[in-house]
Amino acid sequence: MKRTLRTLLSLICLICIVLSVSVQTAGAISYPNDVKTTSNSILLVNMDSDQVVFEKNADEKKYPASTTKIMTYIVAYEHIDDIENTRIEIKKSVLDELEGTGSSLANVAEHVGEKMTAIDLLYSMMVPSGNDAAMVLADYVGNGDINAFVDMMNEKAEELGCKNTHFQNPDGLHHKDHYTTARDLYIISSYALTLPKFAEISNTDSYYCEGDTVPLITTNYLIDSYRGGEYYYMYAKGIKTGTTDEAGRCLVTTASADGYSYILVLLDSPYKEGEYEEYGTFTDAADLFRWALTSLDLEKIATAETPVCEQKVNLAWGVDKVLLVPQKNLSAIVPKDLEDENLIIETDVPESIDAPLDTDTVVGTETIYYKDSKTGEKQVIATVNLVSSEKVDRSGILFVLSVIGTLFQSYWFLMVIAVIVLILLLYFVIAKIHNARNKKRKKVKRYRNL
Repeated sequence: MKRTLRTLLSLICLICIVLSVSVQTAGAISYPNDVKTTSNSILLVNMDSDQVVFEKNADEKKYPASTTKIMTYIVAYEHIDDIENTRIEIKKSVLDELEGTGSSLANVAEHVGEKMTAIDLLYSMMVPSGNDAAMVLADYVGNGDINAFVDMMNEKAEELGCKNTHFQNPDGLHHKDHYTTARDLYIISSYALTLPKFAEISNTDSYYCEGDTVPLITTNYLIDSYRGGEYYYMYAKGIKTGTTDEAGRCLVTTASADGYSYILVLLDSPYKEGEYEEYGTFTDAADLFRWALTSLDLEKIATAETPVCEQKVNLAWGVDKVLLVPQKNLSAIVPKDLEDENLIIETDVPESIDAPLDTDTVVGTETIYYKDSKTGEKQVIATVNLVSSEKVDRSGILFVLSVIGTLFQSYWFLMVIAVIVLILLLYFVIAKIHNARNKKRKKVKRYRNL
């Protein structure tokens, strides 16, 4: 019963994510800013409107390192009936697979031969980024086959609509065929945030597993006020760090302030163990969050009461033009210093429209662009349907006349007339020939009678 409820809940969450990603009030746009970033792939999205506000190489394939564990959490959570009370055996053989990999570890080895609760293993995986916990969860859910668990990860990625993601393991250790993109990781993380306990676990800075005397400590300095030092950012929450030489530093995190919330994916910030170990992702995150939270606002950019253009109307008695308005009010995240000259409106409507028209009859679209004052570059903020501002009835007389006129001008009608004319011409030609022959016969007969 619990598994059925868990599956139903996951399905509902998936539908919500698909709708939020595919049915947006505004589109993707990358607003110009002065933030200097180290990460080579970035996606910053407003969580209230699901609107992208900044991106950089967001669809370029990158190695995700331990941000992989976000998907590991999803699959484990959805296949374990009761994470609070399910107890999982800790096998030495599973932990031995990490020998010599330089993996980040939790305290799981202390429990070999014992059992840990699933929730303690989830904390062990997400807080200190324990590869050991990820492997134990994968082994349990995969019924002893970690590759089967990885197959589930890839199936879930496809189910969520990820286009450029492929997993080879549950922990994020480097493999050339283990990759994702900032956009796909945003989709995965957004879904994970809908699952119970995920936000709480991924935003925990320290945690004691059952029976442990040493706490798990987060790898995310953004959320750790005690150990984060200069990297701590008071508005940040979660989600997951990741680091390998090949992937660089990676981070998925969120921030909320003054009624606005953002989710940020950062991949491939420079890192090489023993040579360059700066935490560029934490600096990038704090700077981008500050910019977004202080420089952007949610504003109405189209209202159903404001006419966009006037259009010619056919087949309406006494009405030859109608005003077109947006089908609904449209809001978008825009810069606070937005000027009228930064908004460009372009319409796509036919030369004329036929009555009848109602106030919900879609007759065209309005595309709203943001124009950069410095470069003149245009980016689409949103597209909204245009409808008639009033109801316009169709005139029966004008409609009949239009049908007749259309009929007279139609290709097939002209072809039929041409065929009829041709038949008549043939008839007249044949009749003339026939009459000529009859006259000739009459003359021959008359001569014979003389």
